[in-house]
Formats: sequence, C-alpha cells, structure tokens
Amino acid sequence: MEGIGILLPGPAGFPAWRAEARRLLAAEIPPEQVEWRIAGEGFGLFGTAPPPAAGGEAAPRVPRRFVALAEVAIRHRDPSRFALLYRLLWRLAQGEPALLEVPTDPDVLRLEAMAKSVGRDAHKLHAFLRFRPVALPGGGEHHIAWFEPEHHILEAEAGFFVRRFAGLRWSILTPAASAHWDGESLRMGPGATRRDAPPEDAGDALWRSYYAAVFNPARLKPAAMRAEMPMRYWRNLPEAQEIPRLMAEAPRRVAEMVARGATPPAPRRQRVAVQPAPASDVAAAMDSDDPRTALAALARELAGRNDLPPWSAAATQMVFGEGSPGAPLLFVGEQPGDEEDIAGRPFVGPAGRLFNRALDEAGIPRDRSYVTNAVKHFKFTPTGRRRLHQSPDAGDIAYYRPFLQREIALVGPQLVVSLGATALRALTGRPLAINKTRGEVIRTEAGLPLLPTVHPSYLLRLPDPAAKEREYARFVADLRAAHREVA
Repeated sequence: MEGIGILLPGPAGFPAWRAEARRLLAAEIPPEQVEWRIAGEGFGLFGTAPPPAAGGEAAPRVPRRFVALAEVAIRHRDPSRFALLYRLLWRLAQGEPALLEVPTDPDVLRLEAMAKSVGRDAHKLHAFLRFRPVALPGGGEHHIAWFEPEHHILEAEAGFFVRRFAGLRWSILTPAASAHWDGESLRMGPGATRRDAPPEDAGDALWRSYYAAVFNPARLKPAAMRAEMPMRYWRNLPEAQEIPRLMAEAPRRVAEMVARGATPPAPRRQRVAVQPAPASDVAAAMDSDDPRTALAALARELAGRNDLPPWSAAATQMVFGEGSPGAPLLFVGEQPGDEEDIAGRPFVGPAGRLFNRALDEAGIPRDRSYVTNAVKHFKFTPTGRRRLHQSPDAGDIAYYRPFLQREIALVGPQLVVSLGATALRALTGRPLAINKTRGEVIRTEAGLPLLPTVHPSYLLRLPDPAAKEREYARFVADLRAAHREVA
C-alpha cells in the first residue's frame, strides 16, 4: 500500500493530531505507512497517497493516562513525536490495552521521558522569565520578555502568565513563537529574535542585588545549582552575571561566618501572666445577670486552666472575643495571628483590617457586632525571627469548642457568621465544605442559625489581582446577606 502523508497545522497541536490519528486508525492504516509533517515542511518518502476520508467510526477507547501524557509529549521538539504517539495509539487499540503498565517498553519509556522533559522546560519558563517594561507612546507600559525554550511550550504555558499578570500588558518572545496579552485577550504570533526584546534596564540591577542578598555561600553546591539553573539559561538571566563572583567569594565568606560564630536567637516574647481566679468567684460571675461580667469570667477561667494544649504555652497571651453582648451578628474566625497575639485583641492584623473594610462596605458597624475566634491562642511555627501561622488541628478545635459555645450563648446573637473552615467545623462539630454552604443560612445541631463564608486571610493569599477583587466583592456580598438576615 502506498504511504500516507499527514500535514499538521502546527508543531504542538494535540487536537489536530488526535483528529488525524482517529481517521488513520479507523482506516486501519498501520504506523509504518504514515509520515507526519508540519505545515511548511515537505514530505519525504510518503505523501503521494491522500489521507483517508473522515468516517463515522467511534473514537478508540484508550487509558486517560495516555491522553494526559500525549497532550504534554506532543510539545517535545523531537520530529518523531507524532509517529511515536500514533504507534502507541495503534498498539493500545490493536490488542495491547495494558501497554502503559509495561515500564520497560521502549515506546512507553520514550513517551514518559518526553513528557518529563517538556514539564521541566515549562518549569524553567515559569522560573526564569524576566519581563522588562517599555514605555508606550500614549502612556503606560508594555512588558516584554525573551526566552529560549527547548520545546514547543509557549502556547500551552501562556495561560500561566495570563493568570499571574492579568493586570499587565505583556509579550513573551521566543525563537519559534510569541504570546501577547493586552489585558483582555491572548494572541499568539510568530517567532522573534533576541534583538526584538528590550536591552538591560534598571530592573536587571534589582534582580542582581536580590540574588546576591539571598545567596548562601555555606550551602553552595555547584552541581545542584547547575542542574536547577542550567547554564544555557544564564545568558538571559540578569542575576546570572553575579554567579561566578559569588562562587569565587564563597570559601572566604564561609570562613568569616565560622569565625563570627552562631547568631544568638531572637529574644523570646514573654507570655502575659494571668492569675487564675478562685473557682467560687468564677462560678459567681458566670451566674451574673450582667453578660459582660459573665464573659469576663469565662475569659479568666480559660486563661487560668492548666490543661491547655501544649503549644499554647508559646503564645504571648490568650485572645478572647470582643464586642457588645446582645449584638445581632457574631463573627467567628480561626485563631489569633501574630499581631493579635501581641495586642491581645481579635482581628487587628492584616486580615482584621481587610475584615473591617468589608464590614464598612456592607454597612455593618463593628462596634455593634461581636468578633471572636474558634481557637483562642496563636498556634505557630518559629522560624528564626518570624512566627509562621500553623493551622489548628481537630484536637485543638475540639478543646476550645465548649468555651466558644458558652461565649456565643452569653452574647446571644441573632446570627453567627463563620469565617473559614476552622470556624465552620468548630460551630458544626464536623468538617464541611465552605463552597457547598457559603452564603446560605444553615442550622447547627443545636438549632443555631449560621451563615458560612471565607476567612479574610484567604483573600490576602490570592496572587491574582483580578481574582482577589472578585472574591473580595463576593465576601462583601456574604456580609450584606448576613446583615439583611438581622435587619
């Protein structure tokens, strides 16, 4: 039979390859009779016979893993990639359905190696791309970056930069293709040269200064460094200019570090001492008709307990709730943060400031609300001079839950709003998905009306400005819904 020539529109288009492969498979054309080419390339041995006509045969059933690997491997630069994929597809459809489970098969090994190589190249693109701003004639800036990928990855990876830099106008230039984002739509274009990218600017000096500042000579491992940052990328990385100097200076700097000795640890914050009140006084205060007195007694009782979670000893102090007894809305967060731990008040850190802003936009006066946390001490991991937040576990939530329930009962709100998953679990006694209950009033087992939403710290962690703005508006809408419930 005469050979078949298949012409694909681009070097990494999986849908086009899949459509042609299905036609070939339906026509029972074996792999050795097919020659794959990209538009603009001529055919060699095959190509005199037309490709098979499209038929109505059902698509072949193949493992999902093959499709996932093929979508990545087709971006490899190896010209034989199309033939390899069709050969594997042919074998899967012709009596070898478990082919991918044979790790020693040469075709399977090659497919996995190609996919890994493409994945590594994509990682380098994410890590080593450097934008340079160019002033536009009408005002504003357009950011341009030059990169030399090993494979055909730009179109598949451009979405990463759209999500990360949605608010900028940018272009990524490579020898084979280019990607352009105008703030609204993504456009692919032809390849470019290094001369089309802007020259070195002041931002390059910042990159060099940053790299020199974080370079640790005591941890220098040249082989590992070159494996993570291959030298072929160095010519396009401004910070790479500093590497030879930093490597040469490393032995001297290490010797100086040894001579100076260890840096003394940061002084540990002293925990605020609380004298436990006599049990009789606490009981009397809890029975008081004044809810403020009863709340203060509950706080003293919790602060004076000798069975607190062990990690709580590292906190500066207990942070109890704050607000007006009888407030119609009571908000429950996760736990105090670093600033709350120092100040002894809830929601005064970055998340608290964002929360206050959202309350204001929703028309809810904070001084007519009550705010507290499910866990009353700051749980953290010490790392030098910083204290990194550590999420409470199920045991922590269970320990503080009875105190939270008593606190809510003394305040007597019309509606409780849970901020985040920890608060929702503390209030319901079980893990629930926020996205399934968010913004709707549900009832706890005790009949408590509860409206779940996200914690303000979630909004602070969103890297995409557009997503952050969208989720913040949604958070404010949840607060307005809570306000309407008690109006």
